Amino acid sequence: MEILGYIAAIIIGVTLGLIGGGGSILTVPVLVYLLQIEPVHATAYSLFIVGTTSLFGTASYMKKGLVSYKTAIIFAIPAFIAVFATRKFIIPAIPDLIFTMGDFELTKGLFLMLVFALLMVVASISMIKGRKGENEESEISFNYPMIFLEGIIVGVLTGLVGAGGGFLIIPALVLLAKLPMKLAVGTSLLIIAAKSLLGFLGDVSEMHIEWIFLIKFSVFTVGGIFLGSYLSKFIEGKKLKPAFGWFVLIMGIYIIGKELYTSL
Repeated sequence: MEILGYIAAIIIGVTLGLIGGGGSILTVPVLVYLLQIEPVHATAYSLFIVGTTSLFGTASYMKKGLVSYKTAIIFAIPAFIAVFATRKFIIPAIPDLIFTMGDFELTKGLFLMLVFALLMVVASISMIKGRKGENEESEISFNYPMIFLEGIIVGVLTGLVGAGGGFLIIPALVLLAKLPMKLAVGTSLLIIAAKSLLGFLGDVSEMHIEWIFLIKFSVFTVGGIFLGSYLSKFIEGKKLKPAFGWFVLIMGIYIIGKELYTSL
């Protein structure tokens, strides 16, 4: 299973390189189901993996001038605070046993996996339907209150489940900051990298980290993003996104069913 886990790490990176997002939504399921890592640790590890991989992915967009640093700062500040506070204070405050109803027990691990699976379903619908305005360009403007609010929401979700949230960030940047699509993708990767790695810092003092495993897994994922970027020259990401969306949808429904079934 460990070998399958590392193969999946490459696939996650390839997906990020090909379609500019979405791959990180598979990181937690890979860690939990293939590598048997407990859910709370898996969400923490995912923050490091997603953050590191996105950081390398951002580099190519920076070289092309496809990163809006002002937008990243406006969006990222509330997201930074929210993700760090979530990992540092909210996650430790969630009780190991939230409530019981007959034979059913809602544990912290089950709660996090259900929230994550629901997020997968929402993300999959976004990928299947596609994004409006992908080819539209207009003058950059900022809806500051909405950008601030969106940053907090994305930060809390990232802190809870360890996913990058690109499927939420990119539409927000296109609609609220009027960024062209390619500029939104590059800016989103920078935001994801920064807030994920900062959120991970909230876990360093709270749990034991298997650094050798974490770095090894991240190396495979980063290798995958370079491979995906190369393959993107020959394969159009827009055509792959709906198919990947259906896969994520099936995975999300499977996780909900499996977790609920095993808890009864």
